[in-house]
Amino acid sequence: MDSVIAKTIGVSYKVGGSTTAGFDCSGFTKYVYKKLGLNLPRTSREQYKMGTTVSRSNLRSGDLVFFNTTGSGVSHVGIYVGNGKFAQSSSSRGVNISSLSQSYWSKRYVGAKRVMSSTAFKAVAYD
Repeated sequence: MDSVIAKTIGVSYKVGGSTTAGFDCSGFTKYVYKKLGLNLPRTSREQYKMGTTVSRSNLRSGDLVFFNTTGSGVSHVGIYVGNGKFAQSSSSRGVNISSLSQSYWSKRYVGAKRVMSSTAFKAVAYD
């Protein structure tokens, strides 16, 4: 895999991080989308206000997926990569690919937003 996301797998988590020296969740999504020519807001809560709402059954690669991990609304974001999986920067594992069906993520799922076409995303972001 020689894609934007693939090149970031394993980068460590860093609070407030938005570079390959370390990412938080929204810093990671902002970084990936900037590489694709799209500017996202800095926080997951602000990113949730962007794009078009997508149902879980209609997710496509490149959609942003949002979670409530703190009990107070949207607090985590990742990028759907297909096959029920999403790329994210987690505080415990850094940038990794996780499954939406994992109990932890499934229980905290809030929704998804489409901010760019899936063909554009697939062409440059994930193999």
